[in-house]
Amino acid sequence: MMNESDQHQEIRDAVRHLCTQFPDEYFRKVDEERAYPEKFVDALMEAGWLAAMIPEEYGGTGLGLTAATVIMEEINRSGGNSGAVHGQMYNMGTLLRSGSKAQKEKYLPGIAAGKLRIQSMAVTEPTTGTDTTKIKTTAVKKDGRYVVNGQKVWISRVQHSDLMILLARTTPLAEVKKKSEGMSIFIVDLREAIGKGLAVRPIPNLVNHETNELFFDNLEIPEENLIGQEGRGFKYILDGLNAERTLIAAECIGDGYWFIDRATKYANERIVFDRPIGKNQGVQFPIADAFIEIEAANLMRFKAAELFDANQPCGAQANMAKYLAAKASWEAANVCMQTHGGFGFANEYDIERKFRETRLYQVAPISTNLIYAYVAEHVLGLPKSY
Repeated sequence: MMNESDQHQEIRDAVRHLCTQFPDEYFRKVDEERAYPEKFVDALMEAGWLAAMIPEEYGGTGLGLTAATVIMEEINRSGGNSGAVHGQMYNMGTLLRSGSKAQKEKYLPGIAAGKLRIQSMAVTEPTTGTDTTKIKTTAVKKDGRYVVNGQKVWISRVQHSDLMILLARTTPLAEVKKKSEGMSIFIVDLREAIGKGLAVRPIPNLVNHETNELFFDNLEIPEENLIGQEGRGFKYILDGLNAERTLIAAECIGDGYWFIDRATKYANERIVFDRPIGKNQGVQFPIADAFIEIEAANLMRFKAAELFDANQPCGAQANMAKYLAAKASWEAANVCMQTHGGFGFANEYDIERKFRETRLYQVAPISTNLIYAYVAEHVLGLPKSY
């Protein structure tokens, strides 16, 4: 019988093999053109890797979050950017865990087969940021439909998705007992919504990460597109966010190993003063330190994924995994850049591209300070600070 590590190695080998078809030059060109890696995403979907968390009864492979994190890690470790596809993993989880049987039967087989993309989740708003309970986008029930008005920001992959998960207020904040109540989540069919109540405005940004502002003007959503019970959307979203943070932790770990590999190779090959620069402790110690941090973050990633797959509470572990991995990958990025010196700034080495990409995760999908606040309150029992 195959043990867990062997199973993961088989997944790693297969994903790495697929990624060899998309070398550095491919992602460099996509980044330069600020394009979307369509061929790469299609190849992942056709191979079934983005259906890892979908049960076999709906056409997926039912591998779970742990395996999904290995897939995301290997994409980044191979020089790619999982930010183009990770939404397909965790947004599907919201539907899988909280959707009705009819909704699952309607959408999951198409998602598993790669015919439907569910890449986007619309939560963040310009005036509320991480204070999600204060969102102003509303969904008012009327004649068997919900009418949505409001605005969202930093909503990624909308232009490369068929479906979107939307969080909106169905009961005004002033009318609920707890501020986390009165919000609901919906499946939005973007093919029907864009131009018919939903306007999309791209946001140019530091990395090649397709993200947008959304404007809702009397967008109508069928009543059957409500996921779960009305008013409980915040709880449903939180379940999905634990998967998101664990997946992104894995991506950062993949980035970290990529940076370590590149730094180590260059330090062994680069000759200055008639000796490889890696012979100098001032060069090798920072690389070793960064590697140790990545290894430690990796353990927390697997702990969070293990708890999630066992349907156990994992909020603390998911947050800590994301924090540790993002911190470690950023440190590795700086070490790699410093090891390469001026060559690290040259596009052809790909370090500056990955450097920009991994910096994002110090900020998103949750800031470092919010993770500190979560651990302080929910793990250490300190008073709520906000």
